Amino acid sequence: MGVNDSEEAIITEALSQARWHAVRAQGAGGQHVNKTATAVHVRLDLGAAGLPAPWRNRLLALADHRVGADGMVVIKAQAHRSQLLNRRQAFGELRALLARGARAPRKRHATRPPAASKRRRLDDKRQRGRRKALRARPGAGE
Repeated sequence: MGVNDSEEAIITEALSQARWHAVRAQGAGGQHVNKTATAVHVRLDLGAAGLPAPWRNRLLALADHRVGADGMVVIKAQAHRSQLLNRRQAFGELRALLARGARAPRKRHATRPPAASKRRRLDDKRQRGRRKALRARPGAGE
């Protein structure tokens, strides 16, 4: 899902509005675990990011735990032991999320099911009905 140059400019501008800070990573550590803050939180307020309204609405409508109802996007990256790599990962995820909002979803065109699939469905229903009728007690349907 590529973006064109104008969309890329909007995404770059929004990324410049994002703020990040380092925090201590979760999980097992080593000798240096309580001294370094290698995990990175990136925060972007969609309302202040200068995104077009349709983009912002699509991002807010996403079922993504990183996008809050208040319009704040929070991405946490802690996969790497390096703060620089975590920062790159977090901004990459934010870029991908913004690019996802740039594209409007395709409109669905209503189609009719083919005649063969209707016929198969009805044949299966008849067969299932016969099979269940055989389970009944003799003389119960009279």
